[in-house]
Amino acid sequence: MERLSYTHQKELLEQSIKNEIPFEEVLSNNGFDYNSLVYSDEAKMSDFSFPDFVPINERKAVAPHIPCVSFFSGAGGLDLGFKHAGFDTIFDVEINEMFCNTLRANGAKKVLGPPDFSGNMQDFDSVIARLEAEGLQKNFQGVFHGGPPCQSFSIAANQRFSKSGENFKRTGFHHEKYGNLLFCYINVIIHFMPEAFLIENVDGLLTIDGGVQASHACELLQAAGYTVATPTVVNAADFGVPQKRMRTIIVGSKKGKFTFPKKIKNHLPAGSVLSSPILTAESNVPRNHKAESIMRYMILEFGKRDKLGRVDRVNPLLPSKTIIAGGTGGGGRSHLHPFIPRTMTVRECARLQTFPDDYIFTGPMARQFTQVGNAVPPLLGYMMACAIYEAVYEKRYSSMAS
Repeated sequence: MERLSYTHQKELLEQSIKNEIPFEEVLSNNGFDYNSLVYSDEAKMSDFSFPDFVPINERKAVAPHIPCVSFFSGAGGLDLGFKHAGFDTIFDVEINEMFCNTLRANGAKKVLGPPDFSGNMQDFDSVIARLEAEGLQKNFQGVFHGGPPCQSFSIAANQRFSKSGENFKRTGFHHEKYGNLLFCYINVIIHFMPEAFLIENVDGLLTIDGGVQASHACELLQAAGYTVATPTVVNAADFGVPQKRMRTIIVGSKKGKFTFPKKIKNHLPAGSVLSSPILTAESNVPRNHKAESIMRYMILEFGKRDKLGRVDRVNPLLPSKTIIAGGTGGGGRSHLHPFIPRTMTVRECARLQTFPDDYIFTGPMARQFTQVGNAVPPLLGYMMACAIYEAVYEKRYSSMAS
């Protein structure tokens, strides 16, 4: 699609506003669409050179199909990371039916969730019984991985409320719906005693309640016989994800001592994944913006925020700001594309999360944004999976091969 000149674009925007014609209609009548738009600086992707990004499906697999069980699976970010590291997720436990549909659409082996099972980890006895009925045994030789829902720990969620208000959300483990899910997960881990486990959560997990509850969680796991690495807040950008995303990672194992992978020297900029064309139309449909919104967006510089719409123009020379998920009942909020003054599509956000372009997200577009924003970046999952293999399994499998 041909790009507009900035002058012509302003004329079309003014035409839309003056005549009260939807801007998408004005664009179409003139042979353009939202991908034709330009910023006032008229920066183009071809004006820049970015370091190469190696997609997750081109990364080396290290593990020989070691089995995993995934909990709170969401759209499957951790599943995908472990898969490309050579692990084999045999069960997914997920409560949200739409997320279950996404997992199934991408080839998940066995999804324990709606419509035939609740997938509700609050009823962990039921989850244990179902896993045992499926053949899972105690002293499981593989890995459990999962990220309990983190709304009650989220600093980002907190910023919407006054600390003195009754809706202040950073209530941590006292949250009636989500706050106990970490311990539900721990109960399942201790029942089955997998060889290793990974717990992923937001960075607020380690500061809520002064860290008392997180410490208690680790004490329970250590008392069960695990060596638990010091819970650590990591920045996904330190491991090659072109996005600043702070996450708490807790890893434990019955044998071996887990160490976090080495950080990369130079963060990968957002432009590395946004500069190449997206060849599929799947989940890649731009939102129809009003002309008044485009008028504001198009004058923003790299990294600047439109305060009215509360959206930021991505700086292609730096990792993106965190993709925001929004609530499970609605859509997330995407940033503005660095070179096109519109919000990014689901597929573009998925690239910043390191999902491959052929990964399928099901459901309405707003809920696809939620799935992408809630997901663990697959590349972060891959890096942690490789580190787990190195710490727990590598010597064993090397000696078997020799």
